Amino acid sequence: MVGRGYGRVLNVASTAAFQPGPLMATYYASKAFVLHFSEAIANELQGTGVTVTALCPGPTASGFQERAAMQESKLVQGGLMSAETVVELGYQALISGKVVEIPGLSNKVGAWSARLVPRQTAVGIVRRMQERQGH
Repeated sequence: MVGRGYGRVLNVASTAAFQPGPLMATYYASKAFVLHFSEAIANELQGTGVTVTALCPGPTASGFQERAAMQESKLVQGGLMSAETVVELGYQALISGKVVEIPGLSNKVGAWSARLVPRQTAVGIVRRMQERQGH
């Protein structure tokens, strides 16, 4: 892509990337890696014609909740965005060259509010939500 001077990369992270996630630590950490890797590579590729977008959806109607036994989780009780909507918003962000896309206002608020509270408070909130679902 760099050689031809044009390209688009879309990596799928999650709103989980914005805070630690006790009881699902590997999932949260892997999504944080995808987000931070994407932001770093996007910076490295500036001026090459290649862009990198990290798509960070919140709860999405994709079957993930069932596979992760999260149907009763407080994390998904606010409603699920359709997979089609997430894809469309991700594609728009990709085409526009946006580095980070968080679909949905409540997901944006949730992701960014994690940065406003003390770290251990955020970790405790996520843990309580995970415990309620039986993890």
